[in-house]
Amino acid sequence: MIASVAMIVIASAALWFGGIAFWLLAVVIALFMMAEWSDLQHAPARQKRITQYSLSVPLAVMAPASLVLVVHDFFSLGLLAGAAFFAAAVTRRSALGVGVVYCGLPVLALVFLRRQEEGLLWAFWALSLVWATDIGAFFSGRSIGGPKLAPRLSPNKTWAGLIGGVAAASALAAILHVRYGLPWRMTLATPVLAVIAQGGDLYESWLKRRAGVKDSGNILPGHGGVLDRLDGVVPVAPLAALLVVAPYLYR
Repeated sequence: MIASVAMIVIASAALWFGGIAFWLLAVVIALFMMAEWSDLQHAPARQKRITQYSLSVPLAVMAPASLVLVVHDFFSLGLLAGAAFFAAAVTRRSALGVGVVYCGLPVLALVFLRRQEEGLLWAFWALSLVWATDIGAFFSGRSIGGPKLAPRLSPNKTWAGLIGGVAAASALAAILHVRYGLPWRMTLATPVLAVIAQGGDLYESWLKRRAGVKDSGNILPGHGGVLDRLDGVVPVAPLAALLVVAPYLYR
């Protein structure tokens, strides 16, 4: 629990400062995620380095590109797609190319969210709804128990935990809406995103079972790897960014 609180504090501090501080933390985390993804694919050291180098290009360009390019977000997405293709082609393993997108896309999305005029609120919402889902699922699952959600993938997850996680995330979104003006589209989408966050958790469990490991890594004492902690953020962050740009797509 102490490690979880420490991670939330560090992420919140970087989120508050924004700019280079948030970008640096996001890039470091993405590279750790890529290393763990490669390990889950049982990639040898050379292929692991190739994927990390490939991912580092679009991530490194994000900050300076935002200063000189009006379409830097599309530029970064293009670089990410190119990096994924390069990693897959050089290693001849499509799964490693998928990993570049899996680890890089949520980082691009979070940096995009933070850079908006209401970026502090929107990026905090995207991250905190995942935190609230995990916390609500943990306590409601422990206290209520009941039928298992997906026993073959994650024996400890229950339907009660899922409902509790969705309720916690929805309550948080309602508070952010009333107190800080979180837009309705984001507030109403929160329960769906909470379910998707749990889906990301189950997908990570499937990856680990296929690889024959308990945790994606051991960098976080008692909490496994970075992928273990951010499995819900991976699918939620890009969808949160889509909700931000959605009104502009119909103009």
